[in-house]
Amino acid sequence: MHESPHSPHTPLNAVPRTAPAGTPLARHRPALRSLHRASAMLLAVFIAAHVLGHLAGVAGAAAHQVVLEALRGIYRQPVVEAVLLGCVVFQGGSGLTLLWRGRRQRQGGVAWLQAVSGAYLALFLLIHVAAVLAARQQGVDTNLQFAAAGLHTPPQQWFFAPYYFLAVFALCAHVGCALYWNLRDGQRAPALAMALAVGVLLAGTLVAMLAGFFSA
Repeated sequence: MHESPHSPHTPLNAVPRTAPAGTPLARHRPALRSLHRASAMLLAVFIAAHVLGHLAGVAGAAAHQVVLEALRGIYRQPVVEAVLLGCVVFQGGSGLTLLWRGRRQRQGGVAWLQAVSGAYLALFLLIHVAAVLAARQQGVDTNLQFAAAGLHTPPQQWFFAPYYFLAVFALCAHVGCALYWNLRDGQRAPALAMALAVGVLLAGTLVAMLAGFFSA
């Protein structure tokens, strides 16, 4: 999660104007934000592939399984998996740290959208990854059926539908906010609006697919 700057023209890793040079905040926040951003970029590749892999389920469980097995051949390599798990833990911890540090300087709707979406993503990743690892330890295949189970077990669907919807929407919103702070004036609002629209579309499609609306 990238903490937003005070000015749209300030780069993401800049020191906030309220933090005098030489203070602990000025020395440590840019480094933490830079590491947070590097970790986010690694995770973004995996998450994008993971979400798109799930969306392959629109074509059926068999199609999803083919894509899933291809992706598992990459991200379940011991070294790759260890790096990804490390990024998840670091991303959650560093994101919540940046969120707390910037609580008094945060201004504007985009800054709050970035903060709230980042906080939800951090909590979702930590909870979801822990649940997946626990299931794997019990010999459960964490495939499409595992992801969809909660939406077919009343009344759990009232939790899992918004749980998944908000995760995908928060991801797109967080990316949109990052684009907003780094693009030029005329590009910021359209980029954020597009990211939010894509988030609603992808999140709605994913939840509908998990709920079985695309089943033959």
